[in-house]
Amino acid sequence: MLSPLVSLALEALQGSGELWPHLLAYVLPQALAQTAGLLLGVGLVVTVTGTGTAWLVAAYEFPGRRLLEVGLLLPLAVPTYIVAYAYLDLLHPLGPVQGALRALLGLARPRDLSFPELRSLPGCILLLGFVLYPYVYLPTRALFLMQAGNLIEAARTLGRGPAGVFARVALPLARPAIALGVSLALMEALNDIGAAEFLGVRTLTVQVYATWVNRQDLAGAAQIALVMLVVVVGLVAAERWARRGRGFAGAAQRPRTLARRPLRGAQAGLALALCLAPVALGFLIPAAYLAQAAFGRIARTGLPERLPGEILSTILYAGTATLIAGAVGFLVAASPRLLSRRLGPGLIRVASLGYALPGTILAIGLLGPLALADSAVAAAATAMFGAAPALIGLGTGGALVVAYLVRFLAVAIGTCEAGLARVPGSLPDAARLLGRGPLSTLARVQLPLTWPALMSGALLVFVDCVKELPATLLLRPLNVETLATHLYGEAARGTYEDGTVAAALIVLVGLIPVAVLLRLGGREARA
Repeated sequence: MLSPLVSLALEALQGSGELWPHLLAYVLPQALAQTAGLLLGVGLVVTVTGTGTAWLVAAYEFPGRRLLEVGLLLPLAVPTYIVAYAYLDLLHPLGPVQGALRALLGLARPRDLSFPELRSLPGCILLLGFVLYPYVYLPTRALFLMQAGNLIEAARTLGRGPAGVFARVALPLARPAIALGVSLALMEALNDIGAAEFLGVRTLTVQVYATWVNRQDLAGAAQIALVMLVVVVGLVAAERWARRGRGFAGAAQRPRTLARRPLRGAQAGLALALCLAPVALGFLIPAAYLAQAAFGRIARTGLPERLPGEILSTILYAGTATLIAGAVGFLVAASPRLLSRRLGPGLIRVASLGYALPGTILAIGLLGPLALADSAVAAAATAMFGAAPALIGLGTGGALVVAYLVRFLAVAIGTCEAGLARVPGSLPDAARLLGRGPLSTLARVQLPLTWPALMSGALLVFVDCVKELPATLLLRPLNVETLATHLYGEAARGTYEDGTVAAALIVLVGLIPVAVLLRLGGREARA
């Protein structure tokens, strides 16, 4: 986890100092301005949308609330670059939306209808915001549901209306959850490369990719990546600052939960519309378009010839990384029980650092460690057998697997930690009294009891690997395509129809974590 950061700094130092005047004059000002504008805009959209919808479904009862409570999670299934891909085709001057409007208005030519330009910073902000708001909605809704109902009722009896109760009581109590959700959403926005490039926004991530791949300047890309790393550290620090001193504890007795207030008439219709809009924009519209376009593509020309190989490559790399992440994540989560309660938590924090690293930073940082590993293996094999093997890391699928492992190990660690925390301490203690050692106790007692959480984490890791675009673009082997890179290539060429099947498959895989979250939420509700 630490070696990519060290390698990134060393790679940046190898660059010529003459590059910095060019970066400072022509590259960084625009990239920083676009990145800052994107993060500020996305932060505002996800905060308002996620917090507002969470409060509506938690505090009020209206027709369709139960379905929307679930449906508001659906945009998690659609990667940002797929939403941009879908809307670019939908809103194209020759696309179905503008074509229908021209037919309705009696206009013949595309230039006769002036339509807002989607390829812009505001367009990118809106698209990313309506896809990433579930990162705020999910923890904030959970915290609203945990709030004691007597606090809300006390505010109401003191004369506060619905807006006052929300602003003065519910919102301050939910600030830690909102800060956490916004920071996760901004990390995803910073990691995005497909949507930003498709929509003409030159963020730091796009500049890193362009500098490395298009200009063949790895040192320059590493220097821009260091600037990105500063932005990441700033986001983490801002999230910690927003949650400073905000620890809340409930009463010793279980408090009465918040009672939903029924809405009727126009108020119920407005609440329904406000909750339905982000679901439609972030999932229903792009998913319906992809399904229709994919079926049309298959009906006309059949499945693309390359699709089986791309599916196999996607499953191979994502599945290998998932198996390793599951095993390593369980061992790291169990480190306080295997090593010491002082050292273990520190190891968990270090092993979880990769989730905060955008894929472009991680890809550059892994080049040095992978090259050193290949050199060490070649030297050892030559000394022992007189011949060196082919590359096993850099330039192979092994590099992609390592990148996935570093990036998403935190997901496996988190779910395994949650599973281990539910194991009663008396069970491993009993095993130790019966003569079992730490490893045997872990394998015979704690692993079977933690297995459901481990499997849930593995599913989430697999889906994240399938959807990951930046690291896959930069580290995949030559002449190897996955579903994500195939879609990126078709969008870059403007042949949107040819990429719809791959996009639809990625969305179907992306529904897995939503199903897992819903199942876990149902278990918690029954508990």
